[in-house]
Amino acid sequence: MLDVKKFSESDLYGLLGVEISATEAEIRKGYRKKALQCHPDKNPDNPKAAELFQELSKALEILIDASARSAYDRLLNAKKAAQLRTQQLDSKRQKLKNDLEERERRAKEEAGGPRASYKVNKTPEELFQEEFERLREEGSKLIEEEQELMRQQLREEKQMHSRAESGWDASKHRIKIKWPAGKDDPFNGGYSQEALNKFLSKYGEINVLVMSPKKNGSALVEFKTQEAAEMAVSYEKGRLDNPCCLEWIGDAPKNKNSRTGGSNTITDRDYESLVLRQLRQAEERRRLIEQMMREDAEEESFGK
Repeated sequence: MLDVKKFSESDLYGLLGVEISATEAEIRKGYRKKALQCHPDKNPDNPKAAELFQELSKALEILIDASARSAYDRLLNAKKAAQLRTQQLDSKRQKLKNDLEERERRAKEEAGGPRASYKVNKTPEELFQEEFERLREEGSKLIEEEQELMRQQLREEKQMHSRAESGWDASKHRIKIKWPAGKDDPFNGGYSQEALNKFLSKYGEINVLVMSPKKNGSALVEFKTQEAAEMAVSYEKGRLDNPCCLEWIGDAPKNKNSRTGGSNTITDRDYESLVLRQLRQAEERRRLIEQMMREDAEEESFGK
């Protein structure tokens, strides 16, 4: 748990790389820039990165909350004023000052208890601590939203990096799925979003799967990886009693490692492993089909 003392003694503006006069938008911008650099997902082997990320998030939480920022600014100004006064004192007067502060501190501790609170004015440190505890108890929806935006940005950066390395852009190689289904068939030829997802997800992660809203017997799928997309096009036939057909929208993707020179994007080198994987997937597919047929039979029995 983050300690209030750590933040009361820290330069939160400096931590976020902004000026004391910074607007909320500038504070958020500074936070994003610093937090993206030390985000735990980017630095999994650096425990200090996670700690710094937490500190940046807490600094943002304090500085975008009007009341907490005001208390922090008062504390900051009080410390600067005290530092200036201290610099102006000679060593003898400094000792007298320290002795006086110590006596005041002891007197305050001895006065303690609930009745003393209204006799002693709250110090900037105490006011800041109250605001710090309030934020801790309330939590901050704004911080959660900010961190979710950051996670989304990191996911997008990761996807772009993955695409750059593999040369695969899923959005340019979507697949159209067709199957026989009557125009007014309420069961759409036995296919549904869930059924298609069961058939296709065994090949790999799916980015998007959309059933045609205009006509039966049509859907579109986008796979995360080229291998998953190629395997689905090559092998998937859907329901045994009503097979489907998968076709590339536009040209099939090119495989720069292909040694065959043909139009098939699955290479000879990969063929053996794909066949072995397909044998395992065929058994899963058979079980899924049996389950779907049982569900269909139950629905028909229920309808009677």
